[in-house]
Amino acid sequence: MNEFCGEFGEVRRATRGRMLARVAGGAVAALGGGVLIALRPEAATPAPSVSTDRKIFDFALQLEYLQAAFYSAAVDGGALRGELLDFAETVGGHEREHVAFLEQALGPAASPKPRFDFGRATSSEREFLDAAVLLENIGVSAYNGQAANLTKPALGAAAKIVSVEGRHAAWVSALAGREPAPRAADPGQTAAAVTAMLKRTGFVQ
Repeated sequence: MNEFCGEFGEVRRATRGRMLARVAGGAVAALGGGVLIALRPEAATPAPSVSTDRKIFDFALQLEYLQAAFYSAAVDGGALRGELLDFAETVGGHEREHVAFLEQALGPAASPKPRFDFGRATSSEREFLDAAVLLENIGVSAYNGQAANLTKPALGAAAKIVSVEGRHAAWVSALAGREPAPRAADPGQTAAAVTAMLKRTGFVQ
């Protein structure tokens, strides 16, 4: 765990996609029991605090649960080959490390893992790519959108995770034949927008 905290996992077998990172905005606070609960966008932004850190990290944990389960199901499904399989195995390992870190950071405050249904997204290469591009970019949005709301220690930990999530997003975009870094900075997303994107996946039961 100490090694993980220092590097949050090592990205192996560098490719041109993995060398690029993306920046996105957006924020959501909790995902539990199959129900998405966004931070109220109309509410005043609270000052960074340990309590706020906990809420943000708990939502991050639910995202990591989703991503880790998605990649495990895709690898187990046997439909992926070549670099696509390498991507799923490598990124799935990273997401499981993120889950372990966040579970340890939250302790008893961690919400339970939701149930997921990935349908054909884990048994078809094309649908896997589309879903992975969406999930990785949502992950970056969720972390970056809450950066200003975290205390400095929590921000330091989140920054190490989001930098890896950005590499994931760029790598899978390159595999999908999309521009890995289409702009210098992505516009911010509201909490409601990020929540809506997650709901549209249909993966959360």
